[in-house]
Amino acid sequence: MADAKEKEELYALDISDVEWLSAPGSSSEDRVEIAYLPNGAVAMRNSTDPETVLRYTEAEWRAFVLGARDGEFDLT
Repeated sequence: MADAKEKEELYALDISDVEWLSAPGSSSEDRVEIAYLPNGAVAMRNSTDPETVLRYTEAEWRAFVLGARDGEFDLT
């Protein structure tokens, strides 16, 4: 888990000019968007609520992606 200082620095970054990406073929207005930040960090938001942005360190994002690939978030 990221330490408090690392998270504080991550949330202090100005991300007003980042490029938001979504999955290829996403045409729905309601979609998840991500932006790559310095040092391997990632920001994530819902396109219908662009002011609410979650930020993940490189280690947190890697753990999330690996968990998703392993089916940790499958609801069925």
